[in-house]
Amino acid sequence: MEAPIQGLSTQEVMDRKERGDMGKPPGSITKTKAQVFKENIFTLFNLLNFIIAALLFAVGAYSNMIFIVIIIINIVIGIAQELKAKKLIDELSILNRPKAKLVRDGREIVVETEDIVIDDVMVLESGHQICNDGIVLGGMAEVNESLLTGESDAILKTEGSELFSGSFVVTGKCYAKTTHVGSENYAVKLMEETKKAKRVSSELLGSMKQVTRFTSFLIVPLGILLFLEAIMLRQVLVSDAVVSSSAALLGMLPKGLVLLIAVSLANGVIRLANMKILVQNIYSLETLAHVDVLCLDKTGTITDGKMKVKEVLPLSDSTNKKLSPLIQSYLAASNDNNATFQALQEHFGTNSVYQQTYKVPFSSLRKWGAVSFHTAGTVFIGAAERIMNVLPSDVEHQIEKGCRAVVIGYYNGEWQNERELPDEIEPLCAVILEDNIRKGTAKTLEYFRKEGVEVKVISGDHIKTVSIIAKKAGLEEWENAVDLSSFGEITDYDSICMKYTVFARVTPKQKQLLVMAMKRAGHQVAMTGDGVNDLLALREADCSIAIAEGSDASRQISQIVLLDSDFANLPQVVLEGRKVINHVTRTAGIFFIKTIYSLLLSLFFLLFNMPFPFIPIQITLIDAFIEAYPSFLTIFESNTKRVRSSFLRTALANAAPFALTITAGIIFISLTLPFDTQQRQTIMYMLLILVSMLSVIKSCIPFTKLRIFICVTMVFGAFGALWILPQLFEISAMTRAMLSYIGEVFVGLLLFLALLIGIKQNIEKHDDLG
Repeated sequence: MEAPIQGLSTQEVMDRKERGDMGKPPGSITKTKAQVFKENIFTLFNLLNFIIAALLFAVGAYSNMIFIVIIIINIVIGIAQELKAKKLIDELSILNRPKAKLVRDGREIVVETEDIVIDDVMVLESGHQICNDGIVLGGMAEVNESLLTGESDAILKTEGSELFSGSFVVTGKCYAKTTHVGSENYAVKLMEETKKAKRVSSELLGSMKQVTRFTSFLIVPLGILLFLEAIMLRQVLVSDAVVSSSAALLGMLPKGLVLLIAVSLANGVIRLANMKILVQNIYSLETLAHVDVLCLDKTGTITDGKMKVKEVLPLSDSTNKKLSPLIQSYLAASNDNNATFQALQEHFGTNSVYQQTYKVPFSSLRKWGAVSFHTAGTVFIGAAERIMNVLPSDVEHQIEKGCRAVVIGYYNGEWQNERELPDEIEPLCAVILEDNIRKGTAKTLEYFRKEGVEVKVISGDHIKTVSIIAKKAGLEEWENAVDLSSFGEITDYDSICMKYTVFARVTPKQKQLLVMAMKRAGHQVAMTGDGVNDLLALREADCSIAIAEGSDASRQISQIVLLDSDFANLPQVVLEGRKVINHVTRTAGIFFIKTIYSLLLSLFFLLFNMPFPFIPIQITLIDAFIEAYPSFLTIFESNTKRVRSSFLRTALANAAPFALTITAGIIFISLTLPFDTQQRQTIMYMLLILVSMLSVIKSCIPFTKLRIFICVTMVFGAFGALWILPQLFEISAMTRAMLSYIGEVFVGLLLFLALLIGIKQNIEKHDDLG
């Protein structure tokens, strides 16, 4: 800067705040409390249940309305759990919130983004999020506007250039006067819009929407037909018709499953929050369950990003006398603040010996930067192979040991071409830098390997440097590496994405293309990153994970943020999602059993003009003891097996044998049983309970102490309720003949169930082989 920028005075800031020329506090990244209440109360399932309850109330069937108590308890639990998760996420998001650096009263200060007022002077450096529109007053920076325009190329901003909120500084440093705040900004509510830039797809949410649409499509016409048939053809009382029809409809609604999914996800988010891991979207947790490829950025992820100069290797004798002042002048003029330049500044120091005339900021795309000085030529700093065509053996040796090498070159003249290097660069020295592998990295990578998650290392560094770092980190296939700078513009990413394990000299765009190719190959991809060069890949990945020590940009755009920057927590992040999916998938089949047999039996009894054999209070007992109780008691179990199949397909496949067995048994008894109506319905209900309990017992294999306790208490609880309150559940006393018949039919149903399970397993085996 030719003249120091004073910025606003304290009094000017106060005046603008009084006029209202300031931003508003950023909204929560989570749902509002009103949204939590609304989404848990006003659902289609709840509406249908309350309509059924109202109809039962209208005909005086009060005892059959007990199910509505369970619905209300579900709503309360769901709201309480989501609010608890919201509180933790909001507290952690404060740590993740970007701050703004301003110039006020002639000095640089850091403030919350909502404290910025119009005409404030923002100080913008590499990795900073541009949170307000502005005009550049001085300096030079390259800005990524991909969130606004979709174009990934960085745009050079110099004095007089416009800056837009919603973009990020890639490299360089500039001072900009704020022109808009709050709702007048180009990108209103930047943080929320950043999250919307990539929507999270949820298989669980999508599956439940499919089930909701399907059951809703059938439940109304079926309910009307069942009611009209009872009134017009069988000429029963209106109250009896409502009760019978309501039981059929209640059975079709997997009521507790929606709550189970919400509570499971919320519990996962809470567990991660306690580990200082911020999940910025609750459904991001689910995507982690399906991840089978994890892409790691080297610097800042595998390593701690804190580099230091190991040694300086001279490459020329002609300019040794002015080498130090040239480097110090370059570092004083440069606005680059990445780990490499911080290490160079610490080693060489900064001193404006020469007056700068022009500078080209260092970028990960160019892999070099330059500063021209008045009468002193131009100094270049860049990747060794960019500045030199052939590397000396001692430099190669250091690279082979896993160190990073940057070369400082000199050109006798001014250079303002930002795309090409001059042919007459004279290499002055090679600076050898080293960084530290994060603690626990080898153990973490080994854990992923055992869990079936393939790890890829993607870096902009030299291929030998990246490979050796990968070797030191414990990556088994560290030698399976490729240098993407050797590929032309037309590259077959689909063939190389899974062929290689280590990718070096990768540009930001190439990182994105690699992730896209892996997704096209059918993989679920997670990407970790800490810098603006990772932005495109982070946005493209199924799950994006940022390191808190990284840039504002990477933290704001990622779904998961490791607030303590602990790489060793990555396995827990990935596997926490598996716990949720595996638990929900295991228990969802139990909920769908009732949905399937209720639908099939409704169609059967409608076709044969027979009353539905159960009443709402009986269905409620199954909801409570056989569905809800076992499912929610095992919610904290840890099953981290790899998720290989579709949630809905697996859940329905697990439910089908039991649902078909129940349907076959009820139909058989309806057509053949010689007992009276009350006894016949009691026998049907007993067999219904027994087969439903078998599904829970099967889902609990392999048994643990908790699962044995659940199965035993489920049996005693359900049958105990029937024994204590037979009149409430409208069951008749059991006779010896009834018990004998139940035993005979139950044995037959067991054989039928075993046959169906065998067929299911053969189909699954055939699918696996296919």
